[in-house]
Amino acid sequence: MSRTTSRVSRVLMTGPLAPFADQYRERLKERRYTRLSVVSLERQVAQMSRWLEAEGLVIEQLSEARIDAFVSVRRASGGGRSSLSRPGLVCLLELLRELGVAPAAILAMPSPTEALMDSFGSYVLSERGLSAGTMRGYVAHVTRFVTGLASGELREVTPAEVTASVLDRSATVSVSATQNFVAGLRAFLRFCFIEGLVEVDLSQAALAVTGRRRSLLPRGIAADEAAALLASCDRRTAIGRRDYAVLITLLRLGLRRGEVAGIGLEDIDWRAGELVVVGKGARSDRLPLPADVGEAIAGYLTRGRPDSERREVFLRARAPFEPIAAGTVASTVRRACRRAGVAEVGSHRLRHTTACEMVAAQVPLPQIAQVLRHRSLQSTAIYARVDLDRLRLLAQPWPGGESR
Repeated sequence: MSRTTSRVSRVLMTGPLAPFADQYRERLKERRYTRLSVVSLERQVAQMSRWLEAEGLVIEQLSEARIDAFVSVRRASGGGRSSLSRPGLVCLLELLRELGVAPAAILAMPSPTEALMDSFGSYVLSERGLSAGTMRGYVAHVTRFVTGLASGELREVTPAEVTASVLDRSATVSVSATQNFVAGLRAFLRFCFIEGLVEVDLSQAALAVTGRRRSLLPRGIAADEAAALLASCDRRTAIGRRDYAVLITLLRLGLRRGEVAGIGLEDIDWRAGELVVVGKGARSDRLPLPADVGEAIAGYLTRGRPDSERREVFLRARAPFEPIAAGTVASTVRRACRRAGVAEVGSHRLRHTTACEMVAAQVPLPQIAQVLRHRSLQSTAIYARVDLDRLRLLAQPWPGGESR
């Protein structure tokens, strides 16, 4: 019995997937993979097609589990991680499902805990206005709490169990991680009380956690270091223009990393010179768009951004050209630090830099709060401690000595 074969882009494909080689190649092109990447992914699918045939499997049996099995076999045989692309195989599976060839994904019934976490996640997103990233962190913390209950029943949880969970968590992680755990746990216990899952609001049983910081002063980076970060971007390349635009946006506007990743094309008012920023709690603010930031973004949009129907400004540098994640913003800062030869910092340090520069320029705290979009002026007040020279004027003489 002859086997179906198809030669596409110098890739010889045999087996049950061969009839779909042309459509798969077109799908990869639609996602703007490079020609070299298309050939590489086609070779991978050709290998899986031969594997399916050797195992006596047909397309109707293709699923995520089969893909995982193929990847495991390839790695065990020395295929190596670098030669495999699970997203490329999942792309094929999605195509086959759209064509009605492969079976639709089987949605497993969620467990009671998973269903509870889904409800809690929806609650903090809609009612509390938290970001998706914060929601995922809360859900992870709360899942650990629920699965660790001695009784196994949420309705039987006691204040002592809540307090003990905080103490146990504080013994294994940092102060900040424990504080995040407490925040998530309190939100969950309030949710349970509102939904009638517990008879008493136990949120206050999650004890507050405090800890000393190494430094009470917010820390930015020096002006020469900020200039070095920007100069490290090769603006002759597309990714260099993107990195430069991301960095200068962080430095000039003091945005959080998730806010930078979420900037959309419709958020920029070029005529008015303004930028709409959607921050914590779905809060929307309109900020002035500095000329250098606008020029950097415009340079990326016209000579660096891949063609895409996505409305987010900043996209991945490689196909598929999806919007960048908040983690990509953070890694962009770290890469720039390494290129510039300065101490590696996180993206939030650039936000501190913006605030510290405004304090040094004697900008009033209420205006700094508006730029940083703090809900409370108390959050901004910590930056008042940065101006040590002005603070010394307020220092009282030490008894028996001179003020310094």
